[in-house]
Amino acid sequence: MTFREFLGVLGARWRIIAVSLLAVVAAAAVQTMLTPAVYSSSSKIYLRATQPASASNNNQVATYAVQASDLATYLEVLTSPSVMEPLRDRLGLAPGTPINVSGEVSQTSPMMTITATGGDPELLARIASESGPVLAEVATKKFSPLLAANGQSVEATTITPANVPGEPTSPNAKRNLALGALLGLALGIGLALLRHTLDTKVRTEDDIKALSDRPILGDIPMVKSVKSGLLSLETDPHGRHAESIRRLRTNILFVDVTTAGHSFVVTSSVPGEGKTTTTVNLAMAMADAGSKVLLIDGDLRNPSVASTMGLDGSFGLTTLLLGQADPEDVVQRWRETTLHVLPAGPVPPNPSELLGSEPMEVLFGKLSHDYDFILVDSPPVVPVIDAVLINKLTHGLIMVVGAERTKKRDLASAVQSLETVDAPVAGFALNMVSSGSSTAHRYGYYGYNRDADAKPSRRERRSQAKHHA
Repeated sequence: MTFREFLGVLGARWRIIAVSLLAVVAAAAVQTMLTPAVYSSSSKIYLRATQPASASNNNQVATYAVQASDLATYLEVLTSPSVMEPLRDRLGLAPGTPINVSGEVSQTSPMMTITATGGDPELLARIASESGPVLAEVATKKFSPLLAANGQSVEATTITPANVPGEPTSPNAKRNLALGALLGLALGIGLALLRHTLDTKVRTEDDIKALSDRPILGDIPMVKSVKSGLLSLETDPHGRHAESIRRLRTNILFVDVTTAGHSFVVTSSVPGEGKTTTTVNLAMAMADAGSKVLLIDGDLRNPSVASTMGLDGSFGLTTLLLGQADPEDVVQRWRETTLHVLPAGPVPPNPSELLGSEPMEVLFGKLSHDYDFILVDSPPVVPVIDAVLINKLTHGLIMVVGAERTKKRDLASAVQSLETVDAPVAGFALNMVSSGSSTAHRYGYYGYNRDADAKPSRRERRSQAKHHA
């Protein structure tokens, strides 16, 4: 995965990252609030051994530095009951009251730092201040027999007095929230990458590009409301869906320049990707551009063009293949436009044989001379072979892919099947794109954005004329 692809995954899965980040930070904040505050107060003392005045030549008390071995002993007994009980008595605490103190001795001088921790700041300052003198008294009586035998004693001189702490040492709110944010971000990124790895559906153009090098001819937004019908070119000609169909029409015309066949079969990998709706609207857009267009319902298994457009589907392509009528008898003109529709007709028991038959080839050749452009709605590629048979008659195949519906394995299987029989995809149309996706923003789906050099369609000119009248 390249760095650009990595950023694309993060952008596509930003909600997972945001939720993970907020969840972990919230958990860290709650844990911080529920954790009792712990304060600490420290004092530094200087320990020395004193000698009585009678033992000195000048009748003054002499002092000596405590040896390192004695300091190690004092550090060991600091937390013992021998020191804690006298300390409780001096502080006026009840017997058995917990006192948490610790000590650290200097490596270069007879100094000791005593630290008291707990939940009462004032009491901690008193404990840190009194621990040194109490330790010195106990050390003289119990743990320095040589000094006691010589009439010497241990004294503790305060170098740095203990202060009442103003802020707790734990929990550290800033540190906990910062660690929570880092952990949440890492967790979110990990989940986003895992979701991307386990994601089985096609969601963006990049998913299609990973399976085929054929061009993406257009992105068609999701139509959330079908109250006015599926024919957006008729019901909402200035809407986002209609505009995307016009863009698809323009790009297909560029592909048609390379094929010079003026006929395409429109299919999908599996059912439910919106190929029929896309094909019907595309045919209407082709007719709006001034071409004489024929839309053929080549799905002889599950025909739906006639029902989508509100036409009579009791006769059509199968009627012609059986020789029961001529094209001019069954081809229906769509209102007052240059779009003509050939429904599928009665559903036959052998659709594949009919589509691959010689009569079908002869019929398609005749229709190609009568119309400027032909679009054929075909069954999906994965279940049946019908699209391949129709593609032999046309000059290109357009694959409609349903965003967040089509599974990657189905699309890969369809592309592989077509390439195996030397029927490559001319281009893809990503259908049902969410309006909030980056693709939608790139194609300007948030407002009507007609190409500057595009001319109004015939239907639009008639609508404008009626409006001005």
